[in-house]
Amino acid sequence: MAAPHTSTAPPTITCRDERFRLYLDRNRLQARIRELGQEISEAYAGKSPILISVLNGAFMFTADLMRAINIDCEIDFLKLSSYGAEKVSSGQVHELKKIDANVTDRHVIVVEDIVDTGLSMEFILNRLQQHNPASLRVATLLHKPASTEVDDLTLDYVGFEIDNLFVIGYGLDYGQLARNLPDIYILDEAEENHQNDA
Repeated sequence: MAAPHTSTAPPTITCRDERFRLYLDRNRLQARIRELGQEISEAYAGKSPILISVLNGAFMFTADLMRAINIDCEIDFLKLSSYGAEKVSSGQVHELKKIDANVTDRHVIVVEDIVDTGLSMEFILNRLQQHNPASLRVATLLHKPASTEVDDLTLDYVGFEIDNLFVIGYGLDYGQLARNLPDIYILDEAEENHQNDA
């Protein structure tokens, strides 16, 4: 029997001259993603859902989630911009890439890396509803409940609920850096609260 994989993530890293400490290691991330994949597989048994991955941040989560789903599924991508290289969302959502797939009468799952204010997700869901999907659900790796401003926002599959922390790694960036880290880190300043995305 193979020995269990142990994380080799460093306890702290530096990104853009700021120190970040380990928050969620790769083992915990992958274990939770496998659980989400199983939940989705059971919920959509006999169906063929289409995953709509929100670029750029969700690409790593989407790839691992799709591998954890054991039923037929498809994928497409959309891209928004709400905060550029800053830590705090501008509150203005701009669509940079539209989906290519026809989602009318399809079972759609929006896959996001993090839901913060909920404004971006509200924008996405409103756009997709215009195409009359058979169903529309949301899977997000991270959710900041304390930061969510959209009262009636439903998140169907949530990996982890976190405090109002600025996080990087596993697709999440700081000015486009740190996406390639296999673990998630938080800014090592406990006294500060930072928003990360919309």
